[in-house]
Amino acid sequence: MTNASETTGAAQLAKRPGLVVATLGLLLGLQPVSTDLYLPALPAMAGELGSPMGPTQLTLSALILAFGSSQLLVGPLADRHGRRPVLVAGLLLYALAAAAAAAAQDIVALVGWRAAQGVGLACAVVCARAMLRDLYEPGEGARVMARSLSVLGLLALSSPVLGSVLASHWGWRAALAANGVFAALTLALLLARVPETLRQPNLQALQLGPMFATWRRMTRHPAFVAWTLLVTCTYGGLYTFLASSSFVFIEVLGTSRLGYGLVLAGASTSYIAGTLWCRRLLPSHGLAGAVRRATGFTVAGGVGMLGAWALAGTQPAAAALVIALAQCLYLFGHGVHQPCAQAAVPGPFPAQAGAASALSGFVMSCAAFGIGGWLGWTLDGTVRTLVGTVAVLAAATATVALTLVQRHGEPVREAAQAAAPTTPVAP
Repeated sequence: MTNASETTGAAQLAKRPGLVVATLGLLLGLQPVSTDLYLPALPAMAGELGSPMGPTQLTLSALILAFGSSQLLVGPLADRHGRRPVLVAGLLLYALAAAAAAAAQDIVALVGWRAAQGVGLACAVVCARAMLRDLYEPGEGARVMARSLSVLGLLALSSPVLGSVLASHWGWRAALAANGVFAALTLALLLARVPETLRQPNLQALQLGPMFATWRRMTRHPAFVAWTLLVTCTYGGLYTFLASSSFVFIEVLGTSRLGYGLVLAGASTSYIAGTLWCRRLLPSHGLAGAVRRATGFTVAGGVGMLGAWALAGTQPAAAALVIALAQCLYLFGHGVHQPCAQAAVPGPFPAQAGAASALSGFVMSCAAFGIGGWLGWTLDGTVRTLVGTVAVLAAATATVALTLVQRHGEPVREAAQAAAPTTPVAP
């Protein structure tokens, strides 16, 4: 049961947006740290462990699968027992798994420990999104989320460069060990400065009947569906780039590891610019209006990817440049779509913010896992799979943004209150 001091702590935290932004930025930033930091080391990892490209990519796919599937339990756990205990357990698990992954002697063990990292990552991301809904209404939450995702963008900007340096000087194991160090530092901040934000635990959150009833109600809510589809499609294009670009740039187009790290850094810079633009759009245009205005950049990125396809056969350097620029355009739009969607997804369900964030994250991660399987099956030593998949997902993102989000995406406070749970919660 939540006591008065915890409720007061949450209210005080809401009045300290700088601390909220830093905390959410670090928790959400654990995701790009988990992926971007070690991507430049993938070819070296495959070589040292004697693993083909397909099994090596499982180190990313396993993390994403565990991240997605475990959210279905993490969300209700956070609604029942609070955000803070779930975060502490998750960050501890993540740090220990990162250390074990850095010491792995074969690809099977490495994949297993990366999956354990995925469970810890789910605790961080689900609780971060739920904390945002605990503290703010969706409109204000989107502005705070945009600031937090600017922090995430800075981490995504620095991670590939740091990963390139670590892999070049100390090997791929150092890049994986850095994951654990980041999680440990985030845990230290959490323990020292961040109180519990859940004001009223849901005593039935872990009971199967109410849990399935909650999920069914969410999947029938048009706003939840619209925003979940948007964040899934836009993240799918980013995931495609993350999962396949190291092989395409380094192995196919002949880019150096440092050059590839700079490509990722440029894309992250564009993403940060997108989050800054999002913050300017929200006060005057709202969530749906901001998304509509960002869609042109998403489409331009997809079209640019198709242009690179035509150049790759004869001008690999030019193709690499066009892909990098196209991804920058795509991520500028993503910098608006993502904070709006992540803040809006749990909006209609304030008493079940953990479950709503978890279900949306599960859908997103299942899509990413499917994309990972598609990439492992179709990557063929050309740019075709990368650019074609991003182009398709750009079109899907634009379609959802201009239809479902425009019809159902603007939050209405009365609708959120009407969607409050009928199951009893703690007094």
